[in-house]
Amino acid sequence: MNDLINSVDSFVWGPFTIVLLVGTGILITLLVRAIQIRKFGYAWKLLSGKYDNPKDEGEITHFQALSAALSATIGTGNIAGVGTAIAIGGPGALFWMWVTAFVGMATKYAEALLSLNFRKVHKDGSVSGGPMYYLEKGLGQKWLAMLFALFAAIASFGIGNMVQANSVAEPALKYFHIPKIATGIIIALLVFAVIIGGIKRIGSVASRIVPFMCIFYVLGSLVVIFLHLNSIPHAFAVIFHDAFSGTAATGGFAGSVVAQAIRFGVARGVFSNEAGLGSAPIAHGAARTKYPVREGLVAMLGPFIDTIVVCSMTGLVIVTTGAFTQVDAAGKALTGANLTAKAFNLGLPGPGEYIVAFGIIFFALSTIISWSYYGDRAVEYLLGSKFVLPYRILYCILIPVGAATTLETIWNISDIFNALMALPNLIGLILLSGTVVKMTKDYFSDPKKITDTSSTLDV
Repeated sequence: MNDLINSVDSFVWGPFTIVLLVGTGILITLLVRAIQIRKFGYAWKLLSGKYDNPKDEGEITHFQALSAALSATIGTGNIAGVGTAIAIGGPGALFWMWVTAFVGMATKYAEALLSLNFRKVHKDGSVSGGPMYYLEKGLGQKWLAMLFALFAAIASFGIGNMVQANSVAEPALKYFHIPKIATGIIIALLVFAVIIGGIKRIGSVASRIVPFMCIFYVLGSLVVIFLHLNSIPHAFAVIFHDAFSGTAATGGFAGSVVAQAIRFGVARGVFSNEAGLGSAPIAHGAARTKYPVREGLVAMLGPFIDTIVVCSMTGLVIVTTGAFTQVDAAGKALTGANLTAKAFNLGLPGPGEYIVAFGIIFFALSTIISWSYYGDRAVEYLLGSKFVLPYRILYCILIPVGAATTLETIWNISDIFNALMALPNLIGLILLSGTVVKMTKDYFSDPKKITDTSSTLDV
């Protein structure tokens, strides 16, 4: 059975899905004329709240929406995923992660724009957004919308819950000697206290956790990098060289060819920032604004922060310290979180591995919180609002289970459903790309819209 699951996992995350994900990003980048470059500065102004209007429809601010989305995307992929990419694809994989993030910014722009445009506003003022709504209302294909919601609900229990709980429990046991089941119960109680308040509380908590955890991890990484300043020019030379020529085997490092650098750089980049998977638009759909373009611009900052900033920190620590050439006690090449921990320990003996431990704990905990919202919006779409509370209770019950058990099979199954989420979403993005282009042109052709702070409710 495990072999079958592994085979399916390899197939759904194979060349077809990767090409479709990146190809969609390239297509949208061309259609909106590299908006991720042209409007990068304006996006930060929107994020600052400069043009916010509290009377607009929605439940959370631009900043809270991005924080909620980032709390889901900045997770173990930023630590373990980068380690895996470099271990198998070589340092050149980091370059291809950057490329994936760049085109992924355009994908996120389109996803969030469509999510806002086709979201559902309930009588009590709460909102529901995401691919299921633009697949149904924009594309007219409810069956695709239901497929996406089904895949998202299932994936939430795995990739967003049990796998993350285990990622918290492992370092908690190793570094702080806390039993896994105890860690799981504590997490479950904390998560339930947050998610019972819906997206408003999730957004509020995320807007506090995300800046703290990003600053903590980035500063820790910069300390290591600055201690190895002399190695930085060589590190960048290796990254750019290996991106196009592959890496020769060195010591315990298995070596790679260009195809591996591209494959694992792109795959881990997509896994980290989730551009094209359709998860983040669910959080962005709750933003308080009457202009979908604005939330699209805020959303496109997600892959930049997640991959070009946070993942780069991990990658540069690994390359500048030379950790990717190290082997374990058995003579095997290090990979995943073990490689990242080794790099930090080499760069900053003693405190280094604790930076990784705390990073994993905070990143994974925040992912659990935000993925619960993705799951409950999917359940609400499929079954109605009366099933949201039972879903949240079940979600929290499974956290200790995930923390206390070995999850290789669950990881692979949830990874499959993660990829399956992307397929209906990408179909929607491609077929609705004309809508994205039209709304973008309409917004930027009207100077009043660009700086507008008035609300439709004022009229």
